[in-house]
Amino acid sequence: MAEGDTLEALEARLAGLIAELKETEARIEALRGPRVSPLAPPDGFPALPAIGGVRFAAVEAGVRYGGRLDVMLAVCDPGTTVAGVFTRSSTRSANVLDCQAKLGSDPAGGVAIIVNSGNSNAFTGKHGDGSVKAICAAVAGATGVAENRVYSASTGVIGERLPHQRITAKIADLTAALDAKGIERAARAIMTTDTYPKGAAAEIEIDGRPVRIAGFAKGSGMIAPDMATMLVYIFTDAAVDQADLQTMLSQLTGPTFNSITVDSDTSTSDTLLLAATGASGVAVSADTSEFRIALELVMRNLAHQVVRDGEGATKFVEVQVSGAASDTDARTHALAIANSPLVKTAIAGEDPNWGRIVMAIGKSGALADRDKLTIRFGDTLVAEAGWVSPDYREELGAAYMKNAELVIAVDLGLGAGTATVWGCDLTHDYIRINADYRS
Repeated sequence: MAEGDTLEALEARLAGLIAELKETEARIEALRGPRVSPLAPPDGFPALPAIGGVRFAAVEAGVRYGGRLDVMLAVCDPGTTVAGVFTRSSTRSANVLDCQAKLGSDPAGGVAIIVNSGNSNAFTGKHGDGSVKAICAAVAGATGVAENRVYSASTGVIGERLPHQRITAKIADLTAALDAKGIERAARAIMTTDTYPKGAAAEIEIDGRPVRIAGFAKGSGMIAPDMATMLVYIFTDAAVDQADLQTMLSQLTGPTFNSITVDSDTSTSDTLLLAATGASGVAVSADTSEFRIALELVMRNLAHQVVRDGEGATKFVEVQVSGAASDTDARTHALAIANSPLVKTAIAGEDPNWGRIVMAIGKSGALADRDKLTIRFGDTLVAEAGWVSPDYREELGAAYMKNAELVIAVDLGLGAGTATVWGCDLTHDYIRINADYRS
């Protein structure tokens, strides 16, 4: 301390040094460029096939930030059927409630889907309802799609009024830019803390005729299985009755989007819509196995990409539980492991701390017997009969934990119940991202 310095002066100098450090860190980050998850697909956004009967557009509307795509529009031809699943949050947004009310409406007309990022339009009371109505009315007027067939979604900050005028001012630009090949721009426009756009597709033959499925998703944080767990939009050119489409989507959500978790938090805005345009002329029902398999593959691919882009994630983790008293118990145990902060931080630190797996099982509330547990890290047997395996060596577990993709397998030895969920580790970056989310 220099002579004459007061405590207040020292605090002021320290605050100045901290501010300079933050500015320096920001400049370094800018030079590095945007971070992309180390678990991202190495080839980037895939070349998705154009889906007959649907076109896409995206624009910069400045909903929250300037200089980035933040509103997307998809317009489907008349005859398109739509199925959906949504968050079960008690505080779900006005957009979610509006979409739920519109499902099952007359498929004679077209369909429009409009999504903005930057603001979730959640916990905004009557203002949120007004924003949804204004946006849907503007889209209906510009596209000719009936207002009850316009589906909207918003993602971003909760509790701030949506400046919907910035969106409605861009509707004409969106409709003018609609393009069957515009799906990647649409995927980019719905990103928030995502580090990369997520897309997946499948092409199959049914009775010798081609059928295509393509979709995209956003999701990185506030991800937990309580359907939906993010924003997801999937399109197919198959002709599917709305009831069959809804049946398939609801059944396939469980083993895909409802089996992932990043941080155990469920969003207020989560929406998954599946649209079938019928442009291929190939009729599909809920019992068409080829289509169901292809749809599930697309859904699982997108679900996994969300986990791979988990905020700050460096490890992709598959948790397999078998030998449970029931499938429900197996799922409870699997989620207890995948959501445990202690398990997740051990994985981030590449620490083969199997004791934390035991802890997570014990706290889950589902049936377990300490003396019947078997635990494996990949192919390495770690514990059996309620005790560490005599053949286990710590260096084997430590070496395995250095992998970017991990499998934790638990057998409870109680029955035939099984479940698989996917999650990620918990790193310092998760805290950094979420501590600065609104700043």
